[in-house]
Amino acid sequence: MLKVDSLTVRYGKLTALDGLSFALQGGEFLAVVGPNGSGKSTLLKCLLGLAPFSEGSISLLGHSPESLPSERIGYVPQVKTLDLSFPASSCELVASGLRRSWPWKIGGREHERAEQALHQVGIGHLSHRSLAALSGGELQRVYLARALAREPELLVLDEPATGIDASAEQGMYDILDRVNREQGVTIIMVTHDWLAARHHCSHGLLLKSRLIAFGPSREALCDANMATAFGHEGHRHMADPGNGHA
Repeated sequence: MLKVDSLTVRYGKLTALDGLSFALQGGEFLAVVGPNGSGKSTLLKCLLGLAPFSEGSISLLGHSPESLPSERIGYVPQVKTLDLSFPASSCELVASGLRRSWPWKIGGREHERAEQALHQVGIGHLSHRSLAALSGGELQRVYLARALAREPELLVLDEPATGIDASAEQGMYDILDRVNREQGVTIIMVTHDWLAARHHCSHGLLLKSRLIAFGPSREALCDANMATAFGHEGHRHMADPGNGHA
């Protein structure tokens, strides 16, 4: 599914990623974790073909990121740039992911697929609700539906729990678990929530410009590795009694 080999990215004198190598198999769920400035967003940009790299290579579904057909990958950004005062419905926003442009008129097949994607993330009843009337958690699900509407093989998410409450966050992770388990969609998720990453993700990638650890999530994101990356065990200083895992 994905092979990253000796990836190095420099911005002038700053080295954002230094010799990063790892490989991901189809159907795996990867959490990318690290402190601010560790290269997480840079890695996502490289995978999406949005940032050049100085050295190394990336093979994604047998393609370079720049040549990968767009329908094979879905992306949910952390920062939503759409003005929510724009008079649009949830269904229209999802349909825009099918065209990669705004659907001023939605065709029958596009409407059907958008509705299916909204039902897939549990908000089919909000299909015709205006974006301005959605809660933060609902809007995040609409963006997830937009990414899933093309039935991608790979789903990439940048901090999907940002700006939503604990209940909405748990609902989001439940959806991602189901998409990964039942549909076999490979997921790469940047997150600061290392406890959720231990619990939900099959694999963890811990960065601090260089690779700190990669492997099964409970091993890669263990307390010792988190201390190496962050200087302490994690943001919340929490662990399950007895085994140090979430």
